[in-house]
Amino acid sequence: MDIARLQKTIEEHWNGSILERLQAYVRIPNKSPMFDPDWERHGYMQQAAELMAEWCRAQPIPGMRVELLKPAGLTPLLLVDIPGERPDTVLLYGHMDKQPEFTGWLPGLGPWEPVIRDGKLYGRGGADDGYAVFSALSAISALKAQKVPLARCVVLIEASEESGSVDLPKHLEALGDRIGEPSLVVCLDAECSNYDQLWCTTSLRGNLVGRLHVRVLTEGVHSGMGTGIAPTPFRIAQQLLARIENPVTGDLLLDELHVEIPRDRRAQIAAAAQVLGTSVAEKLPFVKGAKPLSNDPFELIVNSTWKATLAVTGADGLPPIASAGNVLLPELDLKLSLRLPPTCDPARAAEAVRNALERDPPYGAEVRFEPGAVTGGWNAPPLAPWLEESMMRASRTVFGRDALYLGTGGTIPFMGMLGERFPRTQFFVTGVLGPQSNAHGPNEFLHIDYARKLTVCVALVLADHGAKASTQ
Repeated sequence: MDIARLQKTIEEHWNGSILERLQAYVRIPNKSPMFDPDWERHGYMQQAAELMAEWCRAQPIPGMRVELLKPAGLTPLLLVDIPGERPDTVLLYGHMDKQPEFTGWLPGLGPWEPVIRDGKLYGRGGADDGYAVFSALSAISALKAQKVPLARCVVLIEASEESGSVDLPKHLEALGDRIGEPSLVVCLDAECSNYDQLWCTTSLRGNLVGRLHVRVLTEGVHSGMGTGIAPTPFRIAQQLLARIENPVTGDLLLDELHVEIPRDRRAQIAAAAQVLGTSVAEKLPFVKGAKPLSNDPFELIVNSTWKATLAVTGADGLPPIASAGNVLLPELDLKLSLRLPPTCDPARAAEAVRNALERDPPYGAEVRFEPGAVTGGWNAPPLAPWLEESMMRASRTVFGRDALYLGTGGTIPFMGMLGERFPRTQFFVTGVLGPQSNAHGPNEFLHIDYARKLTVCVALVLADHGAKASTQ
């Protein structure tokens, strides 16, 4: 294989059609069903799916079959099946649904208007995870152009990942044995801790999302008349949250939310911390004077990949300041998002959190915790020697630096599903969500050059997989 030609072909793909199609994709507000209950009536998800399917069909890959599956009531699923020369299967995964707009975009930037600035494509969904299908097929097409023998490749792009992949189990059930049993899964929906080398994700945290409801009064009353007699729902909510989280350190207090970190993961974290140093904290947009929870990059990585954490991500019952009168509010609802360690039992964690919040409510207030999406984490099986060597070789070839391994603080439900379904499968989990790329928040961007280089790395790993399959 001519690697220089491979790199040139992939660069031409990105410059020739991928960037233009990604910009068109960013313009589509196809929010995940959790954030747009009327997604089907709006038609944006179908529009995004058809955009991707049309581009796929235009690629010159012999024997490729492109299907856009849309069972009644389910989000669409894009399935691309490419025959191989080797008796094996590789599954390549991504998603097309998006997070909501969020606030705080810089002047000239916005969620639904793509802007290329300083080598970055700004807009919602380009990096999380619209690029995946284009990167996957570009890698495969470039290899096919050189007649590099590959295993059968199946590209699967779902449309409910940001909602916990709620539709994916039904899609997989309907597909039956059509996917087969892949010996390698390539997931393109993960992070990179810098843009200087290849990163492989070794674990993912689970996620417990729920609604905490606190009600004290049947209706709001004059604050001058009510305070001092009735407790405020906000203060009660503070007390309840203090049952599960230390309000000073942020440490979670329930035993059910803690796990032992494997020795190999600690070693990988130490290696990554040595390379990343202060950038572990500097990748976040702290305001002037604000500091991270620790100055130790090892501790910060452990906190964000193998420890449980709590964030309050939304509230109902608090009026906007401009329209907030002197009223003692009757009730408050908080949306809680708990990230769970990779090997934590999510059902057990959810029950422990519910019990802690609902028992003996202060002042006899009406308190209820309603778990929503409850998703387990994932810890990758040990890497096969050939895959570890392949990723290291790809990183050195493309970036001139070693590949590194690290857990991710986010959740990809599909990885857990696949891990259970295919226990002997190897996983190459990677992505473009690097420093300041800010997926889910304002100013999300795709680092274009890194995405191109990652595509080359994927191609090199696929080629090595094909060569390995030929010896079996």
